Amino acid sequence: MAADSTVIMYSTAWCGYCHRLKSQMDREGITYEVIDIEQQPEAAAIVERVNNGNQTVPTLVYPDGTAQTNPALKDVKAKLASLN
Repeated sequence: MAADSTVIMYSTAWCGYCHRLKSQMDREGITYEVIDIEQQPEAAAIVERVNNGNQTVPTLVYPDGTAQTNPALKDVKAKLASLN
């Protein structure tokens, strides 16, 4: 995980849900780091651990170590607000 308070989004290049969430987060000014699980196999293992063995993306991991799978923007914003 990143050393700062950045949200990490595990993604793939072809994931439509990932592209949509990235666009929404960009519009809201939410900072995040994207990790492509097809390019980094160790990241795929993290996603599998969070999602009961499935490589479901987008999976977001927050600075507190919690995760959300394919969250709505409102859920991302609520989680970030709870961390402050």
